[in-house]
Amino acid sequence: MAEAGTGFLEQLKSCIVWSWTYLWTLWFFIMLFLVYILRVPLKINDNLTTVSMFLNTLTPKFYVALTGTSSLISGLILIFEWWYFRKYGTSFIEQVSVSHLRPLLGGVDNSAPSAASAANGDADSARQSVSECKVWRNPLNLFRGAEYNRYTWVTGREPLTYYDMNLSAQDHQTFFTCDTDHLRPADAIMQKAWRERNPQARISAAHEALELNECATAYILLAEEEATTIVEAEKLFKQALKAGEGCYRRSQQLQHHGAQYEAQHRRDTNVLVYIKRRLAMCARKLGRTREAVKMMRDLMKEFPLLSMFNIHENLLEALLELQAYADVQAVLAKYDDISLPKSATICYTAALLKARAVSDKFSPEAASRRGLSTAEMNAVEAIHRAVEFNPHVPKYLLEMKSLILPPEHILKRGDSEAIAYAFFHLQHWKRVEGALNLLHCTWEGTFRMIPYPLEKGHLFYPYPICTETADRELLPSFHEVSVYPKKELPFFILFTAGLCSFTAMLALLTHQFPELMGVFAKAFLSTLFAPLNFVMEKVESILPSSLWHQLTRI
Repeated sequence: MAEAGTGFLEQLKSCIVWSWTYLWTLWFFIMLFLVYILRVPLKINDNLTTVSMFLNTLTPKFYVALTGTSSLISGLILIFEWWYFRKYGTSFIEQVSVSHLRPLLGGVDNSAPSAASAANGDADSARQSVSECKVWRNPLNLFRGAEYNRYTWVTGREPLTYYDMNLSAQDHQTFFTCDTDHLRPADAIMQKAWRERNPQARISAAHEALELNECATAYILLAEEEATTIVEAEKLFKQALKAGEGCYRRSQQLQHHGAQYEAQHRRDTNVLVYIKRRLAMCARKLGRTREAVKMMRDLMKEFPLLSMFNIHENLLEALLELQAYADVQAVLAKYDDISLPKSATICYTAALLKARAVSDKFSPEAASRRGLSTAEMNAVEAIHRAVEFNPHVPKYLLEMKSLILPPEHILKRGDSEAIAYAFFHLQHWKRVEGALNLLHCTWEGTFRMIPYPLEKGHLFYPYPICTETADRELLPSFHEVSVYPKKELPFFILFTAGLCSFTAMLALLTHQFPELMGVFAKAFLSTLFAPLNFVMEKVESILPSSLWHQLTRI
């Protein structure tokens, strides 16, 4: 019985929802008919006469105040809608309508199989959103003391956000600490130092640790944050390398003696790889590019499984500086694989190599006359592939947007990754004759190939919707974040803007020309209600005037 009652209520509810959804016009005419029948008992004609007499007694000042107040209210709504749209990327009124009013009016999808499957779908979409918005360590991140701090000293601006530096602190605690650090005084001090927010307190703790022992992580911290030049940083990293190699050899011999020794060996491996990679980057920045390439190759051979550092992206940049394009192609052949995660460096470097084969002789006029050759078609397709992966990069390579210092973390396919790539690779594109011209002529054609709406991808997964929010957290406030796809202004912002402007104009005209606006308002209202009066006259001529009395008699 309970199930039958529940089923009946559900059917009744669905019928009511269906009637409100599709038969609203019938409901509307029924209400009009009832109002017409009840016009005598409700004294509608008398009330309308009273209202019209009241409106005739109002002065133009009232209409000026009315239109001015309407303009003010709509202006405030416009300002709030614009602020909400700039902050959250959607209209507040539309969001409230979709979230609260649509379910009441029957806008819920009844084709959903069950609540459990819907919950599973929400969980899957949430997991997909988290994976799409994963933040990665920038493989080419700058030195905080020798580069980021120098920028702050010169410009007075902070190039790193608190969110970015907090992620770096978490990385340092993950890579440079382990559970057995409390057994060694120097490592115990450094374990606290990586958690310290104040830079000077971290530097002081590193010096304190070095007074106790030759601590590799203490040298790393000083090289990253205290050294004011790359030369000083390189000296400190060489001292860190000496200490780190000793710890690595000792922990390597003991790694199989227990879980804590294995964790310590894993920490010492991370420290050693980090030091060697930063030494290679120092050599690259100081102009010793061939030495840097050799160090990176040796590091990748010695630790082939540590792909989380993305050392191959450092290697690609150094090889491009040497113009060793055959070696670059060999690296891409290994890492530009369908089973491996992509990056802007891989996609745009592949496009650069293919563009290099045709860019010096490419002419858009000639290509439009004779068509694209096979090599030109391959280059254009590679550019389209790269632009689909990260559509923010071309504006930086073509210098349509100004560059800033790249953050310490990037979001793949986001504006932060585009800045990090263009900051180091713009010079390589400029070095290839005609490459930027080919990019300029072809990159916008990518958006004609991507399906719309963007829930579908072409060569990659659909473009994630969370990049703007994550990039705003990673990039400094003085940088204008690149947004893709461009969000159109919601309807209610345009509507409130038009309403505010219209009512403000009415208030001004009523204040300046009260008599003329009064005549215009009366003419407008009479014209507006003329069809209704015509319909009412026709209805009264068809129906008897005593219909209500006949109905009451029945």
